[in-house]
Amino acid sequence: MTPQLLNRRPAAPPGRRVLVRSLLITAVLIVPALVLRFGGVHPNPVVSLLSYGAAVVAASFLLAWAAEAAQIDVSGGLAIAVLALIAVLPEYAVDLYYAYVSGSDPVYVQYAAANMTGSNRLLMGIGWPVVVMVSLWTAKRLTGRRTSVLELEPGNRVELGFLLIAGVAAFAIPATGSIHLVFGVALLAWFGFYLYKMMRGDVEEPELIGTAAALGALPRRARRTTVITLFAVAAGAILVCAEPFAESLIGAGAQLGIDQFLLVQWLAPLASEAPEFIIAIIFASRGKGTAAIATLISSKVNQWTLLVGSLPIAHLAGGGGTELVLDGRQVEEMLLTATQTMMGVALILALRFHRYSALALLGLFLVQFPITSEHGRVLLSIVYAVLAVAGLVINRHHLLATLRAPFTGVPTVHAGGGPTTERRVPTALS
Repeated sequence: MTPQLLNRRPAAPPGRRVLVRSLLITAVLIVPALVLRFGGVHPNPVVSLLSYGAAVVAASFLLAWAAEAAQIDVSGGLAIAVLALIAVLPEYAVDLYYAYVSGSDPVYVQYAAANMTGSNRLLMGIGWPVVVMVSLWTAKRLTGRRTSVLELEPGNRVELGFLLIAGVAAFAIPATGSIHLVFGVALLAWFGFYLYKMMRGDVEEPELIGTAAALGALPRRARRTTVITLFAVAAGAILVCAEPFAESLIGAGAQLGIDQFLLVQWLAPLASEAPEFIIAIIFASRGKGTAAIATLISSKVNQWTLLVGSLPIAHLAGGGGTELVLDGRQVEEMLLTATQTMMGVALILALRFHRYSALALLGLFLVQFPITSEHGRVLLSIVYAVLAVAGLVINRHHLLATLRAPFTGVPTVHAGGGPTTERRVPTALS
């Protein structure tokens, strides 16, 4: 054996290389934002938006990877649910910042509402349809048969029930024109009950992918140390960057002549939810469409309960009153979000997600962008409401079972994507 071969160090395993590459990329995205923040540098709003936005996206991926890998070392539905909460920290940090500042500056109320409605509608208008279409394409590729329906699991009715009840309750917001503290506490209580159900659920073994799988393959001590470190680094980066990122969104909108409300409504949620979307799509592309859609349904429950319920508390903590009062446009956006939610739930009450239902959600989501008038938003809300009623009528035999499911169902927590009710490999049937 030659000296060169004797001195050559063994190559790192493929998983290690994936992990190192992912961590280096995220570090490259996070470090510049930290330099700006701690160096007291204040570039123009657009540069700040790009720098802090990149850091938030990178930190979101770190949290997602760490939360998935941590599921190897934790047990119980509650533990998995808590990890799922940690993974949504980026989105909540930005939204709660706006709500907190609105306590002393009423101008910021609109931004709190914008971020919340944007994240909700992105999840159902883009996330759900894309996952369904990818799932159906994957089923056709694997079976050789054209498929048009993604069959959900019976256990998915638990999440649907939680979402249905929360979605109906959400109409109180546009009806009253505000989010009252009492209503917020009620939503938090509903979320607490949701966590209780997750705690009592059966937990599946996690199925990790990509960087999370590389983390999970580490020896136990190294894995735990790395996961804890990633949690700490990501959470610290998000907390440090949340304020300048939120402010840069507003400043960049003013500088570029873009509606600040729209920029906050769509760009911030897109940045914070990118990891969740990507992971769900990867699951769908691997033939686990039901797991993917169940994860996004759980996220929707999370947003309509924990996120919305926390806004008036943050507003009060920031010096505001017991009500987060909305203006006319915000009321319209809340109505639009609530009716979209009801339409989405109504269309899948039978636990069948049809291709045409997914296309309808996607099409109505896209058509909203040219609509800028009050009457246009109200008209679109009516369209959502009509389709929701039609779906409820068609699937009326499943309505009572869905309403009972949160109280009588026993969920299974699908580790690897947050609390879901996934139990077996999903199928897509023609």
